[in-house]
Amino acid sequence: MTDLNITSHKIIAIDLPSHAKSESFTVLSLDLYVEVIKKLIDSLNIKKVVLCGHSLGGAVIQAYFYKYTNDVEALILLATGGRLRVSSIILDAIKNNFQEYLDSVLLGAFHRKTSKDIINNLVKETSKMEPQVIYNDFKICDNFNMLDKVKSIDVPCLIICANSDKLTPIKYSQYFHDNIKESQIVIIKDAGHMIMLEKPNEINKAIQDFFENYLKKK
Repeated sequence: MTDLNITSHKIIAIDLPSHAKSESFTVLSLDLYVEVIKKLIDSLNIKKVVLCGHSLGGAVIQAYFYKYTNDVEALILLATGGRLRVSSIILDAIKNNFQEYLDSVLLGAFHRKTSKDIINNLVKETSKMEPQVIYNDFKICDNFNMLDKVKSIDVPCLIICANSDKLTPIKYSQYFHDNIKESQIVIIKDAGHMIMLEKPNEINKAIQDFFENYLKKK
């Protein structure tokens, strides 16, 4: 795997509330996720950030930008959309039969040629999560709709999507590209919704090129 080497910026990975090693919260919401990121940024005294978000994370960073525009230098929108509908099949599986979700629904997030090891590793990590947390995340996605605000994004944006993504298809990313003036779009081949796991080298290269060839010119 190619390391992401960006000398001009520090890289910070965030565990959202009730995820991984973060503190658990009784009520999860898009507003909570935004405010947690805001608190982190302020506590570190960071004046300008480049926010990168995948899927739900993409919704979070969009919401953050609309609320705290002056904090944001650029956005990296990874397999996400201005609106994120979720099939009732997925919601029902998580709520009523979590094992079914792990065994079958997650497979739809990958390209058919993706290594079984990659898929199994995600299933293993997902199984450690509380089903209610995952359900809440998908409900946040299902309720997310900021299509009418996309044209107001006036910072440089890197838009990355995959040609076989069934959850956030290419048209979602194309909408961003068509409506955000300063945007670049990269379409990854032979990958699904989990492109950062399936094609990490290509994702890292796209992000590094964005920093080196685009942001440095600003």
